[in-house]
Amino acid sequence: MNFIKKSFIIIGILILIGVISIAGINFYMCHSTQKQFSSDIKDADCILVLGAGIRNGKPTPMLNDRLEQAISLYQDKKAPKIIMSGDHGKDDYNEVGVMKQFAIDKGIPSNDIFMDHAGFSTYESLYRAKEIFQAKKVIIVTQDYHLYRALYIANQLGIEAVGVSSNPRDYSGQAMRDVREVAARCKDFLTCIFKPEPTYLGDAFPVNGNGDDTNDVAF
Repeated sequence: MNFIKKSFIIIGILILIGVISIAGINFYMCHSTQKQFSSDIKDADCILVLGAGIRNGKPTPMLNDRLEQAISLYQDKKAPKIIMSGDHGKDDYNEVGVMKQFAIDKGIPSNDIFMDHAGFSTYESLYRAKEIFQAKKVIIVTQDYHLYRALYIANQLGIEAVGVSSNPRDYSGQAMRDVREVAARCKDFLTCIFKPEPTYLGDAFPVNGNGDDTNDVAF
């Protein structure tokens, strides 16, 4: 067997191993968390809304639906507080500020809404929910394709969590998101093994306190 033929065989084997690994991780992550799709959790500390971007100072359609779902859960007394976790890494991009204002405009008291200004990724949002906001029981709100990974991360970090999906409509570009999510699950599967600290930690703001303590501007 010549060198070129051996090389092709080795490459083929490596590709096969990679495909099986990716499929296995995705199957395991989805299968192990699917029973947690529920709002049935006793004495939840908070509802965690994961950011999904803003445009022209307003939530994207995906984020809008996450916020509406979280507000409904709060009004149904599923949890007494809401954590808005998103990207506020630049002065001119305040995702969590838009999220909080949206909820206030819907009648949610400002002091019941906490702002996580450094929720730059799903992993960081869950890590900070536990370490900064000291949440132990959490209702996670996001679209269902994303919820498997969020719940898996929560489980690996020792957070008792359930998830409520918020996809009442179709979203443009969802096929590409689904493809990216396959890779993101593999990445966070490895991340949860090593459990690195997020970009920022800082002072604790227990979620049983006053959400206005996390404000960056007056509401």
